[in-house]
Amino acid sequence: MTPIPSPDPSPGSFFLRAWHLLRGRRWLAELATGAYIALIAVAADKTGVAYILFPELGALAHDIFQRPHGTWSKAPLMLVVTPFLTAVIGTLLTQHLPYGVVSVLLSVGSSILIIRSLRSPVAPAISAGLLPLTLGIPSWMYPPSILIGTVMLALISIPWRRLAAAPPAVPSPGDLAADITEQPPRHYTWVPFFLAFLVGTVLAAEFTGWRFLLFPPLVVMGFEMFAHSAVCPWANRPVILPVACTLTAAGGVLLVSLFGVGSLAAIGSTLFGVLVLRVLKLHVPPAVAVGLLPFVIDDPGFRFPIAVGLGTALLTGSFLLWRTSIRFKRTMA
Repeated sequence: MTPIPSPDPSPGSFFLRAWHLLRGRRWLAELATGAYIALIAVAADKTGVAYILFPELGALAHDIFQRPHGTWSKAPLMLVVTPFLTAVIGTLLTQHLPYGVVSVLLSVGSSILIIRSLRSPVAPAISAGLLPLTLGIPSWMYPPSILIGTVMLALISIPWRRLAAAPPAVPSPGDLAADITEQPPRHYTWVPFFLAFLVGTVLAAEFTGWRFLLFPPLVVMGFEMFAHSAVCPWANRPVILPVACTLTAAGGVLLVSLFGVGSLAAIGSTLFGVLVLRVLKLHVPPAVAVGLLPFVIDDPGFRFPIAVGLGTALLTGSFLLWRTSIRFKRTMA
């Protein structure tokens, strides 16, 4: 009888076995997301440059760590280049134009043009272009600050993808839908309706003085909803979207009010956002970014989650109206 070989007792073998045991666990990816955001929060705190903690880093990190073979994870160069270029455009617009319909449309339009020209899948770069306009950040420190987080995430994503379990031969419906949603649009027939949503929301923001009715991650969510309406995970459940975003926004405000803008609050906000999405069974990475926005806002208060809820409700209503009109036209054809 052949004796059963004993396990290799070496420390290297132990850690290798432990890694193989843990690498498929979702909670490990969520902890990695929280740890990464904590590092970024420490960098922002030590340098005094708050916008190093670019909120969309939460969305990007959550998806990359959760789906190491996903679209964003497989495009590390675009992960760095696209947000930097849109941040440069956003800074220029902030320096020369006041916040309003013209400047917002130029920012979003320029970002979409960059995404299309580069064939980049990184739609959160739209938020990088709009954030300085929304917050009134004219400093040229903003674009290179964005690079700190995106370069770090891109470098981490490469070994993370190699160490992760091999992707299944047939991807799950959820992963397939997420991959398609994160790819550049193939057609742009939806653009007039998306522009109508942007114009209406900016006008409402100017009338009320609540700029965060059009918070930057909302534009990313709307872009992906309209551009990939057939497969976008949150396009199929648009009514629950305002609930998810309002909860993550409220969680971010509460944690900042209790603990300040340090790493503890950043970890808490990120993991709370992930928990909200897990409970609601909704894959919408930009909702994680919403919870990090209070970290770059001066004195965020109760109005922020209210504005987020109202803005997201406007997006949901606009999307449902557009989708109904499309179905009506098909019925009449």
